[in-house]
Amino acid sequence: MSDPETLAVYAAKSDEYARVTKDAMTADPLLAAFIASLPKGGSVLDLGCGPGTSAGVMAAAGLDAHAVDAVPEMVATASAQKGVRAELMTFDQISGQDIYDGVWANFSLLHAERADLPHILCALHTALRTNGKLHIAMKLGEDTKRDSIGRKYTYVTEPELRGLLSDAGFAVTKMTTGRDKGLDGTYADWIALAADA
Repeated sequence: MSDPETLAVYAAKSDEYARVTKDAMTADPLLAAFIASLPKGGSVLDLGCGPGTSAGVMAAAGLDAHAVDAVPEMVATASAQKGVRAELMTFDQISGQDIYDGVWANFSLLHAERADLPHILCALHTALRTNGKLHIAMKLGEDTKRDSIGRKYTYVTEPELRGLLSDAGFAVTKMTTGRDKGLDGTYADWIALAADA
C-alpha cells in the first residue's frame, strides 16, 4: 500500500483502530481456525498488521509472529505486543522463499492496487512453505473508491479473488462471507478465503 491519503488516515487513527480491533480479533473464529491449521511453533506473517492485535493472539498461541505494516504508528503499536516482531514494510517489499507456515492477510490487501495483486499474491506463495496456509479477507464489490474517511479500497468479487489465488498457485479450501461495520462507521459485505500454497 503506497496511497498517501490511506496511510495518513491509519497514522492518525492508530490508537482508535487498536481499540476497535482488540476484542474483535481475540474472539475471531477465523483467526482461531487459522492458528489451529498451523504446526505448533510455526512461523506466521501478519501482512498489513495494523496495531498487531492478530499477531499478538498468534504469538500467545505459541507461533513465531512476524508483523509488517506500512504505517510507522501501527508498527510501533504492534511492537508492543508480547512475542511479536514488527517491521515497517509495504506489500511490494515481501520477498524470500519457504519462510512462513502461514500468512494472515486480513483486510489488508484491499488497500493494494488491483494491478499489483497478482504480483503480491505470487510473492506470498513463494514466501510460504509447501502446504502453507493463507487467510485473505477483502471487501466485496467491483470498483476502486475511497470511503468517507479517505481510505482507498480495491473491492473484489468472489470469482475474481478465487481466480487471483488460483493464478498465484493457491488452492482455496474454505470460504466465509459476512457484513460488518468498519472504522468509517458504515457496513460492508466481505469475503474471507482460506487457501493452501
